[in-house]
Amino acid sequence: MSRRRRLGERGQGLVEFSFLVPVFMLLLLGMLEFGFVFDHTLTIQYASREGARVGSALANGGGKLGCGTGQSPNWTTVDPLVIAAVNRVLTSPGSRVTVDAIPTIRIFKAGSNGEELGPVNVWTYAPGAGPDVDGKKLDFTESSVGWPACSRTNGNPADSIGVSLAYTYRFATPLGGILRFFGGTGWSSLAVSDRTVMSLNPTPDSQ
Repeated sequence: MSRRRRLGERGQGLVEFSFLVPVFMLLLLGMLEFGFVFDHTLTIQYASREGARVGSALANGGGKLGCGTGQSPNWTTVDPLVIAAVNRVLTSPGSRVTVDAIPTIRIFKAGSNGEELGPVNVWTYAPGAGPDVDGKKLDFTESSVGWPACSRTNGNPADSIGVSLAYTYRFATPLGGILRFFGGTGWSSLAVSDRTVMSLNPTPDSQ
């Protein structure tokens, strides 16, 4: 009788264990996936912040403000340098971000609440096909220009520049497949986005 009871208890323990393993696996994979998402999100945030910082510091590129003859002589270099700053963060040795999962980078004139006012410059992912900055081709090309740097003003009030990125994070663990097996939606990717807005800084030779 005692031997039969021990076998029954052992069988009950196996059944309970089989129910608990999937729960533990989901918790473990969920924590791992959250850590990966958090890491990728920090990189995206840092990239947009670096781009906005460069755009804020350069303003119109220097020289007399405006898009006329003799004004803003270096304005064409501004946005490539902004994109280069973003690109540098995305491709840095510690970055786990997949750059081809960022279809566009947007440079825009921002309102008081950080919203896009309308004029936007869109840079589209094109590996190695962008302009040359510091001897290296950028992975993004300018596909539309709505707000040229020569039209930006750092007077009073100064314009605010925004840089935004949209990123598709692809799951690194089998979490999505497991959720689908248990009747979930079975996610395999997650949309991550960030934008940074900064006021344009005065440049020494702007008038």
